[in-house]
Amino acid sequence: MQFQQLLYFVAVAETRHFTHAAERVHVSQPSLSQQIRALETELGAELFSRARGNIGLTEAGEALLPLARRILADADTARHEVQELVQLRRGRVRLGATPSLCTGLLPDVLRVFHDRHPGIQLLIEEGGSHDLVRELARGALDLALIVLPLPPGSPALTTVELLREDLVVVSSASQKAPRRPARISDLRDQPLVMFRHGYDLRELTVAACRAAGFEPSFTVEGGEMDAVLGFVRAGLGVAVVPSMVAGRAGPGFRVTPLADPGLRRTIALAHRSDVAPPRAARELQRVLISRAG
Repeated sequence: MQFQQLLYFVAVAETRHFTHAAERVHVSQPSLSQQIRALETELGAELFSRARGNIGLTEAGEALLPLARRILADADTARHEVQELVQLRRGRVRLGATPSLCTGLLPDVLRVFHDRHPGIQLLIEEGGSHDLVRELARGALDLALIVLPLPPGSPALTTVELLREDLVVVSSASQKAPRRPARISDLRDQPLVMFRHGYDLRELTVAACRAAGFEPSFTVEGGEMDAVLGFVRAGLGVAVVPSMVAGRAGPGFRVTPLADPGLRRTIALAHRSDVAPPRAARELQRVLISRAG
């Protein structure tokens, strides 16, 4: 009894038609019929009744069908398990993250993952949350670290909350700093270094300023995280950044917390709901959740 014969047998049993079954398994109808006859010969029993073109299962066929389905399912499971092991040895993961998380959370996480799975290639794409959501939707990323809530009109994504992070005000050590702790209203008279459009930190900061009753004033705008920190260090203004980034910014900065209720953001790990991430991506997801908790 051959695996291929069982595959053909189940196809005929489910379609009740030899030609349709042959189309399903991508073989010619004569080849399929020949293999079914060979299986019947080996088993010593007819599996199908062929009265007037109507295909039905015989008693022997009815007995074989659940067993054949189980064998085929076990073979699929075995193939899947082996493929997943191979993916952990020489696969790849396409991960998107905001620049602040690339400098804050990811280095330690990726080191742990790489130590465990050195054969996995890690492809990292930096971008704002809105950009990363679009990349997930078109299948260009397996996973992405994004800021919740999702923007309106987002595709169906599965998200797992990783952490909540306070935002702080950073200023040049050579400049006069806001009072401690600072209120959002204190930024009314402070020149701000602002991120580019589409950056979640820009939208969060501007919305907080407007809720406090004023429109923020920008001295420089349009940068990514490294550029914004460089402009702040040069004394061009202050910026609102994640506390994780501020803690790694190095010398030349003064960090001022925000007074309660403050500002904070929620970081989540996301993937498309309609596509299961590959095995290597699921392993990276597990490491991210364990390290961020």
